Amino acid sequence: MSNNGLWDKYAQWWIDGFTDGVDPEYVEQIIPLALEELEGRTVVLDVGCGDGQIARALTKQGSQVLGIDPTQMHIDIAEERGGGPTYVLGSATSLPVGDATQDAVVACLVFEHIDEVDAAIAEVARVLKPGGQFSFFLNHPLLQTPGSGWIDDHIIDPPEQYWRIGPYLVEAESIEEVELGVFIRFIHRPLSRYINTLLAHGLVLERMLEPSPPQGFLDRAPEYQLAHTVPRLLYLRLVKRHD
Repeated sequence: MSNNGLWDKYAQWWIDGFTDGVDPEYVEQIIPLALEELEGRTVVLDVGCGDGQIARALTKQGSQVLGIDPTQMHIDIAEERGGGPTYVLGSATSLPVGDATQDAVVACLVFEHIDEVDAAIAEVARVLKPGGQFSFFLNHPLLQTPGSGWIDDHIIDPPEQYWRIGPYLVEAESIEEVELGVFIRFIHRPLSRYINTLLAHGLVLERMLEPSPPQGFLDRAPEYQLAHTVPRLLYLRLVKRHD
């Protein structure tokens, strides 16, 4: 099944588990960071907007936001929840806006599901005004590497708990059972793959953050005593060069 097909099938899982204030990573970390980073950006495109939670927050802050998503259920729920943004069914590889029309583009936990990453980044560069900002949120590649995860090693004495990293340098897709009966397709890419492609399209890195998970997330997993030392989120702020 294609990635879009999986999202169509499991869209309700995303809506129930990660929107409308129920997910501490969005509430405590992602949305506040998006508001901080995009303050003052007037015309904003939200690529892979989901239910519109970031778009609504940015609109409330004063931005004019257009949300794009390939999943009809996400668009329908975003429109039901209102809040001011405009929403359009569409693809990251064919953004329905003109060249150099956007003050900013935001993409939150989206590109790790996109096959045609070069085309999608080219589209971001196309629609941004010179000096425009790309706020790029990713599941951290260390987190997303296939085979990565917490290991409880009780063979050694004393026992150890540590984060195992899979084949980080290998670009690969995987379908993960993220919850019982829910299968989501991810594409792992090393950070250099993203950075070099962004630079090739005239998007220059200004800021990079690898924040510790927020307290609300850590409180849900007290058994992982070192969870605060492993980043789940990667944030990049990029600016389109003036030619």
